[in-house]
Amino acid sequence: MPRRPRIEIAGYYHIINRGVEQRVIFKEASDYEQFEELMCFYMQSYGITLHNYSLMTNHYHLLIETSTDNLSKFMRQLNMNYAIYFNKKYKRVGHLWQGRFKSWFVTDEAYLYTLMLYIEQNPLKANMVKTLEEYPYSSYHYFFKKEIPQCLQQAWIVQNHRGDHQAIEAMLNSAVDISVLQELKKASSLIEAPNIAKKPNIAKLRKMLTNTKDLQERNRKIVKAYEQGYSQHIIAKVLGISQPAVFGVIKRSRG
Repeated sequence: MPRRPRIEIAGYYHIINRGVEQRVIFKEASDYEQFEELMCFYMQSYGITLHNYSLMTNHYHLLIETSTDNLSKFMRQLNMNYAIYFNKKYKRVGHLWQGRFKSWFVTDEAYLYTLMLYIEQNPLKANMVKTLEEYPYSSYHYFFKKEIPQCLQQAWIVQNHRGDHQAIEAMLNSAVDISVLQELKKASSLIEAPNIAKKPNIAKLRKMLTNTKDLQERNRKIVKAYEQGYSQHIIAKVLGISQPAVFGVIKRSRG
């Protein structure tokens, strides 16, 4: 049976690709650096925005944004050229990748926010490091540099935090929302649907959260806003409180 073609639409995507038989695809520092160089080069060539990434020993995660239906073309160039480099360097033949890459279409802002945390925290969850800043092969440490690499200059975190290192650290080190993560894991294949990603209605959220009588009412409204799809980050930004504080309110509400 022939493989079904991918349904590609412009928007945000979570990409995962693994080595064949889960073999190592990055052996030395120079391998990670070569992949990063190829990744940034082809992103610029195809007009793709990089938001977050994490290169692990035998797989990688990317959070990217496309403006046209060119995801497969970009991935083909990236994976093919890295495989050529890797096979030549290590004098091997055959496939490097375990089938086609996996892609998840990010349908709303809650998914986007959770993915940023999930991708950056991968080295931590794998017990490769004790703190996120220790890992050199992800986008995390670049967000704290004075000069952001060109391929990350349009990243969501850079555009929304503008060098506020305290806010970036608090955001990316906050707990991943397990309920949203479970929904992500259910999406084992590309969502074949129109682009239903929507920008959060900040004005509506601000109206919902203002004029509260007391802290209890405010907390009830926080939970309600979250259940309506607003991310913890956006709720915290509107209220002028920390994202961990919002997370605490939601966690306590679930007993």
